[in-house]
Amino acid sequence: MRKVIVLGASGFIGSHLVHRLKTEGHYVVGVDIREQEFTSATPHEFIQGDLRDQQFTQSLFNQAFDEVYQLAADMGGAAYIFTGMHDADIMHNSVQINLNVAEALKHTPTKLFYSSSACIYPEENQLDAAHPNCAEHSAFPANPDSEYGWEKIFSERLYLSYARNYQLNVRIARFHNIYGPFGAYVGGKEKAPAAICRKVAMASENDVIEVWGSGQQTRSFLYIDECLNGIQRLMDSEVKQPINIGSIEMVTINQLTQMVIAISGKTLTIKNIDGPVGVNGRCSDNRLIQDLLHWQPNYPLQTGLEHLYSWVLKEVTGLSSNW
Repeated sequence: MRKVIVLGASGFIGSHLVHRLKTEGHYVVGVDIREQEFTSATPHEFIQGDLRDQQFTQSLFNQAFDEVYQLAADMGGAAYIFTGMHDADIMHNSVQINLNVAEALKHTPTKLFYSSSACIYPEENQLDAAHPNCAEHSAFPANPDSEYGWEKIFSERLYLSYARNYQLNVRIARFHNIYGPFGAYVGGKEKAPAAICRKVAMASENDVIEVWGSGQQTRSFLYIDECLNGIQRLMDSEVKQPINIGSIEMVTINQLTQMVIAISGKTLTIKNIDGPVGVNGRCSDNRLIQDLLHWQPNYPLQTGLEHLYSWVLKEVTGLSSNW
């Protein structure tokens, strides 16, 4: 049994990670500024507090942990990240959290996982929707398309600096559009798969579904279980450079919407409208993870969307959902 702490334990990925680590028999401490909203997967010990507070963050590590999972951040979907309305909060809140975590762990042997993002990749590498370049080495010269991306690449450099100067034992993953049940599906911070599932679930037969942008922008989406598999493999390895964890199954946003419509069995029409969309194309480049970890995700998007749609449908029709 390992003793682990999950920072951001009430978030989408964090709550799934808590569930996985408990299932594997580890003692799990969860930390978040808020309580969990969608699941009953509670840690053995939950500490509610603000990781932007240096004293609070330092106090967490008065006890020793075998592993720290740092997923806490100020984030959301396109409506939150790409409008520019939340840039200062995103930059300040997430940077402050990571500064506090790095400082608190700099003299410990604890293994640290940091969740970065594919949003760190340069905007010019993702103009061609059919051929985006998200190879890990292409991150520099840096030019992310959002302040969220800038914060993530800064925090990567922060942790790597602490690794060089203070021997911080860090692992860094760049997540590519993680999705699945038990996450935000309404309220402005939801990601595209959950938002589309909500729109389709709430639509009546022959309704029109609005999709932001041309619908020809491309993405790859990774189901949450495969994300957790990738985290575990990275943490069990000696790979200390940032690495992609994502799917290579790339679709347009209109194709994603059509898949959800087909799962619902409804007859619906897509209407593309103006809205925040981010880069034209993004897809995980998995050559490095194959070379270094001898693994890459292979969970089908269709199967994952079926699970997500089923959960969202229950939520919007008022049925309860637990693990």
